[in-house]
Amino acid sequence: MTTFVSARLRTGALIACAIALTGCGAQSGPAADGESVVTRANCGIDVTVSGPPQRIYAAYQPAIEIAHALGVTDRLAGTAFLDSAVLPEYQDAQARSPYVEKLPSRDEMLAKNPDFVLSGFNGVFAKSAQNSIGARGSLHELGVDTWILSPLCPSADGLADEAINPATVRFENVYSDLRDLGALWGAGDRAERVVADLSGRIEAVRAKVAGAKRPRVAVVTPKDDGSFSVASGIDFVTQIIEAAGGVNVFGDLTEKRNISIGAEKLIERDPDIILTSLCCDAKYTRADAQPQADKISNNPAFANLTAVRTRAVHPFLFADRAAGVRIAHSTELVAALIHPDLFQR
Repeated sequence: MTTFVSARLRTGALIACAIALTGCGAQSGPAADGESVVTRANCGIDVTVSGPPQRIYAAYQPAIEIAHALGVTDRLAGTAFLDSAVLPEYQDAQARSPYVEKLPSRDEMLAKNPDFVLSGFNGVFAKSAQNSIGARGSLHELGVDTWILSPLCPSADGLADEAINPATVRFENVYSDLRDLGALWGAGDRAERVVADLSGRIEAVRAKVAGAKRPRVAVVTPKDDGSFSVASGIDFVTQIIEAAGGVNVFGDLTEKRNISIGAEKLIERDPDIILTSLCCDAKYTRADAQPQADKISNNPAFANLTAVRTRAVHPFLFADRAAGVRIAHSTELVAALIHPDLFQR
């Protein structure tokens, strides 16, 4: 396991200790100036801080919403690239936060003088890529700690997720990230409250749909060339669908998260429910996804699809498929869409 040490550690002895933390088995301890040193492992890297970071940069929807959920809005040096409008409970906080539509360049990001960068996308820390701010090690050498949400642990080049098996990602991965970030950011109590809220809401949905018929659900994005992208069995939305009392009709496809299909394949699977997957604009709400739903519903080739005949093609957002603090919101929403008899919205 690689260990990167924050430049904010203040003494040579402390730095030496932090570098050897894994070997010592330590997770926290007193710093030379009385602050607490905290270490948490993230995607094969030990991240060590000697005090809560004060200038956090959050990139991409899951990271931005997690920062607000953990109560560090006032410590955000910047935010970038939202897939949709943030959840209603975070809208006031996001309105107070510096925001740019696209991921900044490395120099632009460093100009914000961050001491911690949190990413909700696995390509941000690629060694060389168009949408990258550089490898994590190069940022740590500058005193900028980094964290990538654990369901997205990247491959060595940061361009793929080969270091993890997407099929293994569960709600618990989100809870672990919240607790680890809470510890690093001095927001441990807040993190526990967030975890309790999310897990409690999800379990309440599970209890309500227990024993109910499980509709066959497809998450479908129409493409300009007439084909469609569907969420496979290893996409995290499968976990949301199952918790909401449904089954991913494309759950047997597992070669990658998003799979291109033709109209005939969608007709062959004949889902009971179809959800769209609109991305990416900071102003998008579900209402903006209605044209995607209409494009499917109004396609003559789909006139006999069960979801079309029963008017069960619903606008949905790509942001609601993510492994972040939207998981309870998404589970409740999907449950209401596929079990309207059990949930009233």
